[in-house]
Amino acid sequence: MAIHIDKPIHADADNKQSAAKVPVESNKTLVLGLFFGILFGFLLQKGGVAKFHVLIGQLLLVDFTVVKVMLSAVVVGMLGIHLMHRLGMVELHIKPTRLASNTIGGLIFGCGFALSAYCPGTGAAALGQGNFDAIAMIVGMIAGSYLFAMASGWIARKINPVGDKGKLTLHEVLPINNTMVTIGCAILLSGVLVALETFTSR
Repeated sequence: MAIHIDKPIHADADNKQSAAKVPVESNKTLVLGLFFGILFGFLLQKGGVAKFHVLIGQLLLVDFTVVKVMLSAVVVGMLGIHLMHRLGMVELHIKPTRLASNTIGGLIFGCGFALSAYCPGTGAAALGQGNFDAIAMIVGMIAGSYLFAMASGWIARKINPVGDKGKLTLHEVLPINNTMVTIGCAILLSGVLVALETFTSR
């Protein structure tokens, strides 16, 4: 038997109050996004990964600066987010694993990265430090985002269902709890960082 719960009489008043809060929350989100976006770009530039020769060197496997910076960020971010999640400070928004969409999207992203030697983050940081060749990549990124938005309905119907595995996480796939998976991955990635620092020149 279905159970229907009527909304309380003061629900309309609550909804109006919630609606009034939306612009404030949206503005706060935009300001935080702008602040952390600028901070992210600043750190990318200071890390040296907004330079064309460093990025193309990574793709040619002669300069591992990008991998070192990214793995360091992943380890710190992973441990920090896991701790904040355990303390109830943040919620995890896990994206679904869709084999066809992830594969096609990864290939398109990789081709764009290889052709321009910039990804969206490093391209914006490169433009900020005065590398105007990044403008072509940014124009392409905006055009690609527009095309994706226009085709998103067709993609959702035709591509996303192919190989859709749902929202998978390692601690659900492996018989290990979430904390052990996080610590294990942090140790593994730290080992990779040590090996890269030891056996590569850059």
